[in-house]
Amino acid sequence: MSESLIYALIIIAYLALLVFIGLLMGRRTKNVEDFYIGGRQIGPWVTALSFVAAYFSSVVIVGGGGYGYMFGMSTLWIGAINVLLGCTICWIVLGPRVRRFTQRLNTMTIPHFFGERYQSSFVVVFTALIIIIFMVFYNVSILKGMGHIFEVLMNIPYTYAILIAGIIILFYVTIGGYLAVVWTSFVQAWVMGLGLILLTVFSIKAIGGVSQANQALHSIDPGLITTPGVWGWPGLLSFALIVSFGVWGMPQLVVRFYSIKNLKVLRIGTVIATIGTCMALLPYFNGAIARVLYPGLENPDLAIPFLAKNVLSPLGSAIVLAAVVAAGMSTFASVLIILSSSMIHDTLIKGFKMNMSKERSLLYSKIGSLIIGLISLVIAFKPPALVLTLTAFAWAVIASTTLWPLLFGIYWKRATKTGCIASMIGGCLTALAWMAMKNPFKIHGFIPGIIAGAVLMIVLSLLTPRLPEAHIERIWGKA
Repeated sequence: MSESLIYALIIIAYLALLVFIGLLMGRRTKNVEDFYIGGRQIGPWVTALSFVAAYFSSVVIVGGGGYGYMFGMSTLWIGAINVLLGCTICWIVLGPRVRRFTQRLNTMTIPHFFGERYQSSFVVVFTALIIIIFMVFYNVSILKGMGHIFEVLMNIPYTYAILIAGIIILFYVTIGGYLAVVWTSFVQAWVMGLGLILLTVFSIKAIGGVSQANQALHSIDPGLITTPGVWGWPGLLSFALIVSFGVWGMPQLVVRFYSIKNLKVLRIGTVIATIGTCMALLPYFNGAIARVLYPGLENPDLAIPFLAKNVLSPLGSAIVLAAVVAAGMSTFASVLIILSSSMIHDTLIKGFKMNMSKERSLLYSKIGSLIIGLISLVIAFKPPALVLTLTAFAWAVIASTTLWPLLFGIYWKRATKTGCIASMIGGCLTALAWMAMKNPFKIHGFIPGIIAGAVLMIVLSLLTPRLPEAHIERIWGKA
């Protein structure tokens, strides 16, 4: 059996499974709440593993491999911080309160929660627009990662590759909504884990062991095996924080806490998600090995595809191909749901007070997913930067806008409408300005963005009147 035929059979079988799940979940999607948050009835295993799949997309597998190729073993710290700060602590700190508060306020999205929490229509529209604009860049980075894998492993032109992946995602998201997203992501998390473990085992075997890999990297540049190495502390810590702490403000991940069945299963979900996110270390490690085996790659984002093609059998390569496609699809699908909800539910219905029946709202949400997905596909034909660079840009702006309004909104009763607005605008503009100056001192725009947002939230909240006590009691319950 030829190599191309093996790839084709594995991918066709995998994509057929996703389509089947989409059709099955489409029959269970009866209303808008089902489409956006699965009716708040998702169990711990599905919630946790869909979180893992949405977090560690093709961006981490392909982009993380690219950064490991460029900066070496020090990038393992990014994966380690991902596990601790981006997953475990995030689930402990955000999970219970987000689930409880959003149910009390009867909200289905991050912008809607902000609007109810801070009693502001402006907050709803501003947050929704930031999510719509900058999540599209994130979608492009996801498609780019999948495109490179198809390009190298199957010799499919990049444009055709992203079209194949994009059309399948658009189908099952539009048909099945959030239920299709979390159940396909549940399957995709297992595929990702298998593919990454397989690649790591054979990569270590190909280079002769971890010690041999470190010696070879040292001979290229000693900075490739030291911390912070060739990257330097500012660059290493900035990116580690943005892809870890930034998760706390990313709506496609926070929405998992909205949809989980109840507070009791959150503890189980926390353990499952923590174990699952440990796979985040593997792409960086494999990227560093690829630096030794395939020096001089023009595009570092091709490190993982080249490694998979050369150290694995055709069947193994096909599994890794499916893993990256799985990773990309799970995140792209999650983002589409968020973008659709931001455009239809938050901007039109809640922001501009458009009267719309539940049936029409569901229809428009599906159309919105389709339109935004197609826009992302068009931009992805000629993407502007490396996969992880695009992701960091999008995450920096979104997290600088949403992080503190969410965190203070569920932990600080004194947080006010004015403080929220100032934090959002100030954090967003600071992050954009810093990145426009090309990240002075090698510190990514995310860091000054969240610092500015925190200061503005605290200062302006203390200087402005408290929200009504009855409203605070509605959120927190009686003391």
